[in-house]
Amino acid sequence: MSEINLRPWQAEAKRKCIDWYLSQSENKHFLINAAPGAGKTICASVIANDLINRQLIDRVIIIAPRAEVVRQWSKEYEFITGRHVSKVTGADEDLDSYDVDLCATWSAIQNLTKEMKNVCNSKSTLVICDEHHHAAVSAAWGKGADSAFSNSKYSLILTGTPIRSDGNETVWLAFDSKGKIDHPDDGTYTLSYGKSVDLGYCRPVTFHRHEGNFEVSLGDGSIAKVSGAKTPKISTNLKKRIRGIQAALDFYKLACTPQFLDDGVSINTESYQGSMIKWGVNKLNETRKTVPNAGGLIIAPNIAVAEYMCSLIEEIEGEKPALVHSQVSNADSQLSAFRRNTKRWLVSVAMVSEGVDIKRLRVLIYLPNAQTELFFRQAIGRVVRSLGQEDDSRAYVIMPAQKSFDNFARSVEQEMSASALKKEAKKLTKICPVCDAHCHINAIECHDCGHEFNQEKNQYKHCHVCDAENELDAEECIECGEKFKNDFCIDLKDSLRAGAIVRGMDLDEEEVLTGERLGPSLRADILSSGDEALIKLMSKLPDEAAGRLAKIISRHSD
Repeated sequence: MSEINLRPWQAEAKRKCIDWYLSQSENKHFLINAAPGAGKTICASVIANDLINRQLIDRVIIIAPRAEVVRQWSKEYEFITGRHVSKVTGADEDLDSYDVDLCATWSAIQNLTKEMKNVCNSKSTLVICDEHHHAAVSAAWGKGADSAFSNSKYSLILTGTPIRSDGNETVWLAFDSKGKIDHPDDGTYTLSYGKSVDLGYCRPVTFHRHEGNFEVSLGDGSIAKVSGAKTPKISTNLKKRIRGIQAALDFYKLACTPQFLDDGVSINTESYQGSMIKWGVNKLNETRKTVPNAGGLIIAPNIAVAEYMCSLIEEIEGEKPALVHSQVSNADSQLSAFRRNTKRWLVSVAMVSEGVDIKRLRVLIYLPNAQTELFFRQAIGRVVRSLGQEDDSRAYVIMPAQKSFDNFARSVEQEMSASALKKEAKKLTKICPVCDAHCHINAIECHDCGHEFNQEKNQYKHCHVCDAENELDAEECIECGEKFKNDFCIDLKDSLRAGAIVRGMDLDEEEVLTGERLGPSLRADILSSGDEALIKLMSKLPDEAAGRLAKIISRHSD
């Protein structure tokens, strides 16, 4: 085992956990509820090593949410315990013959239930369950885990989000009437996000509610005005005439609708998303003065929006960001490379929302459609990890100004102390990325090594009256006093693409694009088949629905 200095909370959690295991004859489940970035992986690995040294267990099985997190676990666990951990998938069979510790994703467990059960029956096993909220009692992952590990000697349950937003309970834990975990105090160690900030394990977060006033032309000469605080009332006649219009005029939907110039192809950098990125660019520039390799993360709702955001960043900054999603063949390699390099932006669709540890991330632009507090907190956890006691930077989250996101942000802020919520002081120095020297904030080159600092240009907004440059947060022009309104005009056909666009089905952009590509050929094949049942079914489905159909079939054929 590598010698490491445990944080006080880790040492106390370890002591409490071992005492619980030694004193209990029935309940062998210990819960660590600690904020993302606090160090749960190290703490769990140290506990496992202690149990091994006491000869209380023979094997360790680790379950993590996704493949990239499995790789992180394998590396840290082996570093701490000195024991090799083998990564297994649903295709593996005789796991007991491995005779090493194992690590798998929650989804892989579904095809390994019998094999995992055999390991627990033949060896004294500790099961470490990372991001335990995935194991809902009524869901497949929860049922699979409950069956696979029912005979494990101990289980160590890790979570940074102690409540499932959907109200479902998870296996092995009791819940109160409000849906919060009600595990015995002696079997639980809790470290809140606010406490983690006060102790310097995590950094405080500043939330930026990005407002916008959308004007949507309805095609009949009328204009619908939408903002985070205002949803237009749609007449019954208009609802009948334009299917899906109510969903299309939702503020969040509009905030996720890509905007192009009049040619329909060129990226509109003055769009709502463009203004979000410009605000994020400024915060990243500011942060990189004291954290030279700081990076920004964008979590998009789907692949189409992710690719649009990449194009926006490249147009605004001149640097192509890293892009990772389920259809990128080298996504894991891209994540590993981004972790080590100094690239400014990473754009993702869910793949970096939980568990993935990239300590240099500092700015988050949050646009996913999974609107739950659990998912929100997991995403925030990607940018709050501290680099140590000398790291006095903040995390910045830029999000659409809508009610649900506001409530989630308030819930996070309620955990922070008043000192952590105070606005940060303007820093007078910046750090040289070559020699770490502290230089004057306006220095052109390092006074120690001569390194020339990048003169990163901040983004501004121009007054349409006098063309003066103004800070992005300015409410009126500093030169002529013109009020800024942050208006964005969107054509109805564009907003409909982000809403319930066909026959009552709420299709996302990725499904629409796939359907448009597959629909005509699929329809032709079905018509030529002569199968009356299929022809009747296809006659009721628009081409766009083929995208959702393809997704469902793909899910069952994997």
